Amino acid sequence: MNKEIEEIIVKSFFNKRIQQRVLFELSSPKKRWDALRGLRHKYYDTLRNEFMIEIPEPNSNFEKIAEMLKNHGAGEFCYSLSDCEEIDGKELPLLTALEKAVGYGMPSIISCISGKLAYFESEQSYGPPPRFILKRP
Repeated sequence: MNKEIEEIIVKSFFNKRIQQRVLFELSSPKKRWDALRGLRHKYYDTLRNEFMIEIPEPNSNFEKIAEMLKNHGAGEFCYSLSDCEEIDGKELPLLTALEKAVGYGMPSIISCISGKLAYFESEQSYGPPPRFILKRP
């Protein structure tokens, strides 16, 4: 896990009032999953809405999502915060991260450009989960 990258993600996309708590939880192996739970159904309270661009349906093709992110400037590699342990806290190829995260059913943030561009998928409850591009100017 890269605490510096995670701090940039949190300070860029999470609401200010919860940033310190999320950073504390992410740094603790016992509490890490608590930080990601806030992205399940209450992501509108957790993330900064002004930076969320909803991806319209159909939106479950990870390759098309990668293409969208690349159109916004994403490179070949990313950093992942995810309920999927296989990709959580890792720097890896964008397509690999998206293949694991898209449709996993639990929250993930895939950071493409540190502090500027990310992909977010919430928990699936009914139908496809909400999917967003997180983009700062």
